[in-house]
Amino acid sequence: MADDGRMQHTRTWTDVYGSACAAFEGRAGGHRWLVAAPPELAASVPAALAAVDGKGTVELLVHDGLTPLLSALQEGQPRGVLIVAPHSLAGGPEVEVQSRVVDDLGGVPYAEGGSFPAWSGAGHVNGEAGACPAASAAASLGFPVVVAGAGEVTTALTAWLDATPHGR
Repeated sequence: MADDGRMQHTRTWTDVYGSACAAFEGRAGGHRWLVAAPPELAASVPAALAAVDGKGTVELLVHDGLTPLLSALQEGQPRGVLIVAPHSLAGGPEVEVQSRVVDDLGGVPYAEGGSFPAWSGAGHVNGEAGACPAASAAASLGFPVVVAGAGEVTTALTAWLDATPHGR
């Protein structure tokens, strides 16, 4: 843990699907959170998480497709998930994800696709409504979701921690 309260990167690993994962820890206490980003938007996320001053842990999942995200949510049971997207969204419609097989990440090949529900952003959300399959997938499992642009991760997560009892 960083002496100044900011999140500290503690470990990195690869999940069974070949997704890159990293853990960040803040001060003792707080909650477990998940931040999920597609590979093309993930480069700035570790620095953004390291800039967050808060309690608890954050796991970063850099994933292709929805199956690794759904698995991480079911296994980790986080307080909520922040989805990194091209821009912030306040909510979105039901989405239909075309069936496909993902077999190029060095992990277990998997099939995915299907219909996922409409969703509304948790807490104080900014942005317009727009389709976001990852947010719809998280909502299908009942997890609170915030969708933030890659450049807004620190601000969005800090605001969510501030709005959550024992979050910061």
